[in-house]
Amino acid sequence: MTGKTVLITGASAGIGKAAASELAARGARVVMLCRDPAKAEAARAEVRARTPSARVDFLELDLRSLASVRKCAAALLERYPKLDVLLNNAGVFPPVLRTTADGFEEQIGVNHLGHFLLTQLLLERLAASAPARVVNVSSMMHAGGRIDFASFRAPAKYDAMGAYRQSKLANILFSNELARRVAGRGVTSNSLHPGGVATEIARDAAWWMRVGMRLVGTSPAKGARTSVQLASAPELEGVTGKYFVGGKEKAPDPAALDPALARALWDESAKLVGLA
Repeated sequence: MTGKTVLITGASAGIGKAAASELAARGARVVMLCRDPAKAEAARAEVRARTPSARVDFLELDLRSLASVRKCAAALLERYPKLDVLLNNAGVFPPVLRTTADGFEEQIGVNHLGHFLLTQLLLERLAASAPARVVNVSSMMHAGGRIDFASFRAPAKYDAMGAYRQSKLANILFSNELARRVAGRGVTSNSLHPGGVATEIARDAAWWMRVGMRLVGTSPAKGARTSVQLASAPELEGVTGKYFVGGKEKAPDPAALDPALARALWDESAKLVGLA
């Protein structure tokens, strides 16, 4: 990865931090895109402790705010003439209804819409840097998910797991539609399930869920393996529009392969984030 610039959202903890550490150790310049500057600086210190020569930068990004996404994207385009990998990793799973600064249900707002806008704003730079890769962290929990556009702003009844499933289904639909739209431009787009990982995503969840994840969840380092693979493996250059589990291509739930739904999600997302 020497000479490559890799952007990672949610890189201050969990899978994102583990991926940042591994990719930096392989020679990449890693740009950590995080909401909390203090946590980001601590994570950056950990990465540098493992690899003293690591080139690790930090830019503030709050996916709960479209204004923050735009500000971050502008800073990235100003500072980095070449972008090789965008790893859309950050995610939230609030047990109660919370909304973003722009009035979206937080899970769809952070897990999908924030990443959708960030990717769109960086897409031309990624294409100009080809070959480039977009990697989208989804989950096996996308199975059983249902896209309900009305719930993006005002869910009739909040169901935390239902909202999570919807956002993770949206990740794969977006990833596949992006692959179709950038075909031939040297940018690949793939999604993945990282496995059951003990991360901070359930920090606000019920105590039994937090305990369960600690007991049965794998380590963030193991959970990051597929993200790192999709970001760096030479044999995957040119592979696009696929879903990976445990480092291997796998068919997602049939709903994730619906091209009409993917197009509808793209169009609605573009409207909601203010893109033509």
